[in-house]
Amino acid sequence: MSETIRVGVSACLLGHPVRYDGGHKRDPYIVETLGRSFDFVPVCPEVECGLPVPREPMRLVGNPDAPHLVTIKTGLDLTDQMQDFAARRVEALAEEKLCGFIFKAKSPSSGFTRVKVYNAKGSPTERGVGLFARAFLSRFPLIPAEDEGRLHDDKLRENFIERIFALNRWRQTLAGDGKTSLTARLIAFTASHKLLLMSHSPVMARQIGKLTAEAATHPQDELLQSYATLLMRTLALPATPAKHVNVLQHGMGYFKKRLTGEEKRELLDVIDSYHQQLVPLIVPITLLVHYTRKYDVAYLKDQVYLSPHPLELKLRNHA
Repeated sequence: MSETIRVGVSACLLGHPVRYDGGHKRDPYIVETLGRSFDFVPVCPEVECGLPVPREPMRLVGNPDAPHLVTIKTGLDLTDQMQDFAARRVEALAEEKLCGFIFKAKSPSSGFTRVKVYNAKGSPTERGVGLFARAFLSRFPLIPAEDEGRLHDDKLRENFIERIFALNRWRQTLAGDGKTSLTARLIAFTASHKLLLMSHSPVMARQIGKLTAEAATHPQDELLQSYATLLMRTLALPATPAKHVNVLQHGMGYFKKRLTGEEKRELLDVIDSYHQQLVPLIVPITLLVHYTRKYDVAYLKDQVYLSPHPLELKLRNHA
């Protein structure tokens, strides 16, 4: 895996004093925890498009699907200025090889979802997307994106970060080692991600397996695009406790005959406790890893599911 995973982030979340009032919205979790795993690429659309600090606050007005960016007091329309900037900036970001982006929640330029859009009477509806965020999402539909507010939700946070690491592994697979054929790399990637994909969607995991098996029948560019799309769409689906239990029981099957009666009962009890949400996912995973090592199960040792992201992020520690 690449030592550097680059993630875009709204600059104010890193503590940059770029807000309309000259302040910032430094997020300790992003800076102090995620900062140990990611190399951040800061972006402030307002400042980078030429607006000063401090500046008049803005909001979105009009049609939520195609809103205008307008200053609140003077009514200055900055839509064209922001959209022109956004078109240039997203092309520049293509060179950064980003694996994710963290947007500033509710921002009229960077809000990822539920941004207020005001109608002619001044009444808001939370159906908007910030103008820069909209341009980014259109240009990079497969790159994981969230806002810092939604990262306070345990499940959304885990899903987002899991997809970032998966995208990084996919890109490393495409880069190759100069020795292994693309087909062989694709087969190895699919095999090692089988349980992880099953935890999100057994149906789509089978579709990815089928695509891999038929790889030789597809033009390479079409194959890779189809695979990347399926991969990221699968991982974007919620991984529920029921799906995790299915995967844990599936994994247990690889050494079920080697376990002692006491070990089997212990593992089944822990899986059941997780299913009842009495213990977090990390508990059955840790026990599964223990038996995988004890009985030297090569297949499970290669499964990304057992360690899809650094343990220190503690993403599987919530019940």
